[in-house]
Amino acid sequence: MANVSIKFNGKEFLLSCEDGQEEQLEELLIQINQKFNNLKNDLGNLGENKLLLITAVKIMDEYYETKKKVEQKKIELNNLSNKFKELKSLIYEYKDKKEDEINKLNLKHLHLKNEIDLSYQSYEKLIDEATNEISNFIEKANLEKLS
Repeated sequence: MANVSIKFNGKEFLLSCEDGQEEQLEELLIQINQKFNNLKNDLGNLGENKLLLITAVKIMDEYYETKKKVEQKKIELNNLSNKFKELKSLIYEYKDKKEDEINKLNLKHLHLKNEIDLSYQSYEKLIDEATNEISNFIEKANLEKLS
């Protein structure tokens, strides 16, 4: 345990705190002393006990106001976090939907490519058959001419 010597309202006090907390305790006591002295200057000398009570009430009021603000910020942060999660979910849904559409389009593309290949093969076969028939016809015609 560490000991810190402080001066409050013109009096010396020796306070104990955890080791390593001395600086924080001194800072807190400086703030309390400032509030006490400001109230003493503003309200006059109402008596030490009453000034201490008013100082404590003001500090607690600031504490609760800060606590309310922190709670409000937590709620806002939670709401923002929920909106972010919702947006993230929508983005993933959209991504999945677009990936499905891309997959379907790729399948259609592949199907169309296969149809084109089949049509091309049918066309080639038809051209070959037509060429053969024309060749046969010309040969027959030439043979008949010769006979």
